[in-house]
Amino acid sequence: MEWIAPGIVLSAAPYGESGAVIHVLTEQHGAWRGLARGGQGRRQTPLWQPGNLVSLRWVARLADQLGTLTGEPVHASAAFVLAAPDALSMLASCCAVADGALPEREAHKPVFDGLLSLVTRLSLAPDRASDCRADLLRWERDLLAELGFGLDLSACAVTGASDDLVYVSPRSGRAVSRAGAGEWAGRLLTLPEALLDDTIAHISDPDWRDGLRLTGHFLDRDVFGNRHRPLPAARIRLADRAALSA
Repeated sequence: MEWIAPGIVLSAAPYGESGAVIHVLTEQHGAWRGLARGGQGRRQTPLWQPGNLVSLRWVARLADQLGTLTGEPVHASAAFVLAAPDALSMLASCCAVADGALPEREAHKPVFDGLLSLVTRLSLAPDRASDCRADLLRWERDLLAELGFGLDLSACAVTGASDDLVYVSPRSGRAVSRAGAGEWAGRLLTLPEALLDDTIAHISDPDWRDGLRLTGHFLDRDVFGNRHRPLPAARIRLADRAALSA
């Protein structure tokens, strides 16, 4: 068994004295693990950093085996964001969420395409990480939908109206209008307009904070909670940074 494809490194875990189990995301094969022999060595460690774009080759005798993974660098995204804390935090969060949320060996093209766009933009302009905020929130929204936990933002759950949608119910994941919220507004999650309108490119600090709180709630409860896992530490740190800046 063998495949060759470009992919994004999601994580690397030590294996034995010098090897590493690498978790990658590809367009055609989805999230996939393989053993990189010598993956902990000085020559390979820079290659297998989360966020890097790598030309991958996976080989195994049988399809259900771990197999061996080798790679050649395409774009060292991780290196470009090291000196930019916001970009580094966003890249680390995206990779950690994909690493823990995606089922193995199932293709999820929208998730791959969105993550590829994010890591590329963050690495090419790390000092302008705020330009990627809206797209990161929409990537998490779309990830929830891909995994079967999509938010219903089409109309108010109370009134049925499709305008002035400013909240989301933390229980049902359905949008709620300002009028429909009434006295319950304080118990609802604030809905940034960027999650309703994909043409919005830039969002404010408060919308960034509220958006991360919204998508983080459903990632924590529906995706990671169903697997009895906590929300990834990198995702929690990203939300903490947003809370400090808002």
